[in-house]
Amino acid sequence: MILALPSGEFDAYLFDCDGTIADSMPLRFLAWRQALGEWGCELSEELFYAWAGRTVADILTDLNASQGLAMPVPAVARRGEELCQEMLPQLTAVPGVLEHIEAEFGRIPFAVVSGSSRESVTATLTALALLDKFEVMVCAGDYARAKPAPDPFLLAARQLGVDPKRCLVFEDADNGIQAAEAAGMAWVRVPPP
Repeated sequence: MILALPSGEFDAYLFDCDGTIADSMPLRFLAWRQALGEWGCELSEELFYAWAGRTVADILTDLNASQGLAMPVPAVARRGEELCQEMLPQLTAVPGVLEHIEAEFGRIPFAVVSGSSRESVTATLTALALLDKFEVMVCAGDYARAKPAPDPFLLAARQLGVDPKRCLVFEDADNGIQAAEAAGMAWVRVPPP
């Protein structure tokens, strides 16, 4: 079923990746739980979803602080992404979002705006055969402040050359919706598949 969009005309669509374009959140949770478990770190499913949209480095830093650990952030981040990559063959697109991508591709520009690394987003979109649909990718490391700050979405609008008020954001996470609102953009919540 195609998602209902807010009223109005939009000049660009900005999509979160994990949980919005890709039904990847359950797979990513399993991968990250395994990677963190190798370092004696626990991550509840509730917290995993609550932190959606944040960068991996920020999450690992907060987990170290809250659990009194000293996990090496780059090494744990690499391990988590390795495990996520192993699960890519199981990945599917979110049907309602895929319908919008297919219906509007070529009419207005698209951007992906993610808290994940560029490598992770590229691998996900490649696995779904959607990489060529996006003119712009804004990923972790491209901005100073992550969602819920508006920075990632504002950067995508700037790179597309579109007024933020004319952008529609597709998001599954509260942090992303807060970021879209802070950027002055309309948004549609993507429910879990």
